[in-house]
Amino acid sequence: MANTAMQLVALIVCIIGMIGTLSATIMPQWSITAHIGSNVITAIVYMKGLWWTCAMFSTGVFQCETYNSVLELPTDLQAARAMMVISVALSLLSITISVVGMKCTVCARDSPIKDKIAGTGGVLFIIAGIMGLIPVAWTMNGVILNFHNPLIPGDLKFEIGIRKKASRY
Repeated sequence: MANTAMQLVALIVCIIGMIGTLSATIMPQWSITAHIGSNVITAIVYMKGLWWTCAMFSTGVFQCETYNSVLELPTDLQAARAMMVISVALSLLSITISVVGMKCTVCARDSPIKDKIAGTGGVLFIIAGIMGLIPVAWTMNGVILNFHNPLIPGDLKFEIGIRKKASRY
């Protein structure tokens, strides 16, 4: 019984991880303009993601546009796109395989390979997680290196992640 509960918890955690990977793939907030130096007061915040670039104006208007061509993109962005999509697809496949192999399901009930099916689903989840982790770490490393590069002007530097609104107090 503890094994069944552990399998259910692991499946729920993996589904949450897949939703997080899908969200990270879609969102444009992979890098956001840094407000440093003479760029402290600005009316526009620029954001770059895997699929589009966005601008958020001080009026609250949020405007996005997709990249014009896949071939114009740098190779690291193309690879990050591919790896994130493969990670999500592999997660969906892993969910299907894992559900078949779980002890609480009736699929392949008396089959001697039921445990191996569940193990295969788990291994595929690990591979999907690594496939999602690599482009995130790779892209963030590039953002950090460019941020600390003294040859890049302050208004062209980007930071990691979602910018929080400044509090009024």
